[in-house]
Amino acid sequence: QVHMVESGGGLVQAGGSLRLSCAASGRIFSGNTMAWYRQAPGKQRALVARITSGGNTIYEDSVKGRFTISRDNAKNTVYLQMSSLKPEDAGVYYCNAVGLGYPLYSWGQGTQVTVSS
Repeated sequence: QVHMVESGGGLVQAGGSLRLSCAASGRIFSGNTMAWYRQAPGKQRALVARITSGGNTIYEDSVKGRFTISRDNAKNTVYLQMSSLKPEDAGVYYCNAVGLGYPLYSWGQGTQVTVSS
């Protein structure tokens, strides 16, 4: 069962921008904190940013000031605007609902972000 569908990834030069989108079912999205994770090659999946149902946000230190997470509750969609991209931002990006700091649902297919130097 597919819970989240991520999109918007691609190949971009360092310094460029991308906007990722994640569409989720209302059952998953409504009232939940939503988060974006990144899995870089050879590394574990790690939290990048999260946003509460009320719009409060938290970012991993390396993306602060460059990435912005937002959500559209009417569309059950969470976004990740990524700017000033660096090669180390590359990886597969996933979204999920989170509870007590842990992802709540099985992972979607993710969206690949590649940053060329």
